[in-house]
Order: sequence, then structure tokens, then C-alpha cells
Amino acid sequence: MTDIKNYSLVTAAYWGFTLTDGALRMLVLLHFHDLGYSAVQIAFLFLLYEFCGVLTNLIGGWIGSHMGLKVTLFSGLALQIVALFALGLLDPEWPALLSVCFVMGLQALSGIAKDLTKMSSKSAIKVLVPEDADSALFKWVAVLTGSKNALKGAGFFLGGLLLTLFGFRVSLWLMSAGLLLVLAGTMVSLPGEIGMAKKKTKFSVILSKSRDINLLSAARLFLFGSRDIWFVVGLPVFLSASLGWSHTQVGGFLALWVIGYGGVQALAPKLLKTVLGDGTPRGGTATNGAFALAGLTVLIAIGVMLGLSPWLTVVAGLALFGLIFAVNSSVHSYLILAYTEADQAALNVGFYYMANAAGRLVGTLLSGIVFQLAGLVGCLWVSAGFVLIAGGISLFLPQGKQA
Repeated sequence: MTDIKNYSLVTAAYWGFTLTDGALRMLVLLHFHDLGYSAVQIAFLFLLYEFCGVLTNLIGGWIGSHMGLKVTLFSGLALQIVALFALGLLDPEWPALLSVCFVMGLQALSGIAKDLTKMSSKSAIKVLVPEDADSALFKWVAVLTGSKNALKGAGFFLGGLLLTLFGFRVSLWLMSAGLLLVLAGTMVSLPGEIGMAKKKTKFSVILSKSRDINLLSAARLFLFGSRDIWFVVGLPVFLSASLGWSHTQVGGFLALWVIGYGGVQALAPKLLKTVLGDGTPRGGTATNGAFALAGLTVLIAIGVMLGLSPWLTVVAGLALFGLIFAVNSSVHSYLILAYTEADQAALNVGFYYMANAAGRLVGTLLSGIVFQLAGLVGCLWVSAGFVLIAGGISLFLPQGKQA
């Protein structure tokens, strides 16, 4: 019962953070698009957010193994509260360069907060689930990941709605107050030693991982880069500028996409068991999913090039992309925990999500550049190349679940 309680507390804290994180992304993107910023300029607003995620996952895993996951989890929540409140102080009368630097700096702080919270939550599952309970591990990883993404989607919609109803500043301060309540309500309940390594690890070995963890992390980099190349800047700007959608419509569509994506992730164990007859993924499962995703992305790109209905290509096509991507992402999230020991979970999960953040960083930058040069079609072709590379790397993962 204690483990279930701790899992519930970790999940609730992660849920609260994720809701504000999704809303913040949509608020910043739509607000600065309204101010006339180009796709490349908007992409740069998020670069430090993603770059700090790379560093945070690497160092945060080591901190978590030494000081416990409670420290990293609640540090992430506290930093997000500060970032939200401070961003609300942005003055529209400031010079453009000062405004961009101010937003980029606070996005960096939010990026640190996001990956401290994410690394802590994912690592805690490995600690709380009994050894050798592989099906249970996959189930709880899928539930946490799926629910997180569903709430992030709800956050996209919330961000667009809040911007419409209350404006930029008030929306940020409302979210800051809400997350403060989450932090106050949960910080006294988790045991302080959760996630600590039995044997202290030297900082110098945080980059020294097994071959399987290195391969899975490299595949993760290209997998998430493939999504963010079209998702972060290209798709929202395309919907707003090319299709004339309102803030609420853009936020609502992205919200539904991510909510559906999260729902599929939560159901991934059942879906795989139905299709494959075995609910426990292998390395080959990740390979097949990546190649299927590459083929689908190529078809969507061709459909957009031929001028087919946006509802058939962009809306329906990317909905199917989300379904396959969600299952593959859940498989990856399970494999990283299957390949690691419980007392090394924070270190290895931190390293793995460092690769995830690096993929998001590259994808975010390319999303703005490629969209400005070649539109949404260009974003989709580059995305297909990335996910093809992810599939090629996954070919070298072990067929069994154990490293």
C-alpha cells in the first residue's frame, strides 16, 4: 500500500506540472506569433528550454541517485512556479531583443524544471515496482506516460483558452498559483530516500553506459526529433497562418492530438498483446514501429505535396502518426527501465532522457528553419528521414528484453 501511495503522489505531482507545461508552450507560441514573430524567431524562444533539458537530465540523474528523487522532483516544481510568475512580468513596452532574451532565459528555467520532474517521476516507477514484474512495469510506465501526455494535450487547450479569456500575464500567474498548491499539497508525503543508489556513483561515470542503453538513447534522439520537426513550430503556424484557425482552434486541435496520443500510450500494453500475442516489448518491437512511422510520414508528405485535403493529410494523417508514435514511445520508455537496475534507475533514465531532450532541441530548431524554407512539406520529409534513422539504430537492440 505504501508503494501505491508513493506512486500516486509522484503521478499527481507530475500531472500538475505537465498541465502547466503544455499551457505555457501554447501561450508563448501563440502570443509571439500574434506579435509578428517569424517561425524561426519563435523556434529560438524554445531553444534554451530544450538545451537545458539535455544538461538537466544528465546531471539530474546523478543528483537524484545521491540525494533521492524527492529532492529533484520538488525542485522541478518549485522552479516552474518561479518561471511562470516571472514570465508574467514581461512588459510589452520593452525592446524586442530584451523581451526575447528574457523569455529565453525563463524558458531555460522551465526546461530545467520539466526534466527534473520528468526524470524523477519515470525513475520512481522502477524503484516502486517489484523486481522481475515486467508486465507490471510496462503497465505502470504506460499509465504514467500516457496520462502525462493526455494532460499535456489538455494544457495546450488550456493555454489557448486562457490566452483568449485572460491574456498573457494573468494566465501565467493563475498557473503559477495552481502549481504552488500542488507543491504544498505533496512535498511532505514522499519518503526522502526514494531513488537513492545503494552505492554512490562518481560523477565521472555518468556518461559510461551499456551498449544497449546507448543504442536505445540514440534511437530516442532521432525518434523525438522526428516528431518535433513538424509539431513544435511548423504545424501550429501552418494551422494559424495557412488555414486561418483561431487560437482556441489551434490549441484545441493540438490538445486533442496529444490527449489521443497519451490515451494510446496508456493502452499500449493491451494493444501490443492483442497484435503480437505478448504484452512485453522487445528491441524488434521498437524497430518495426519506427519503420512503420517512417512510411506513414512519407505518405503524409506526398499527400500535402499533391494538394489533397488538409483534413485528410494533416489532420487524419497526423492523427495516425500519433497512434503509431505513441506505442513506439511507450516501448522505448519500458525498455530503458528493463535495461537498468533499480538503484541505477535515476542515472540511466537521466542519460536516456538527455538524448530525448537533445532530439527535441534539434527538432525544435529544424522546425522553425525548415518550415520557413520549405513549409510543412519540408518538415515532414526531414521528419521521415529522422525516424528512418531511429529504426536503423533500433535494429541493433537485443531481441530479448534484458541487456
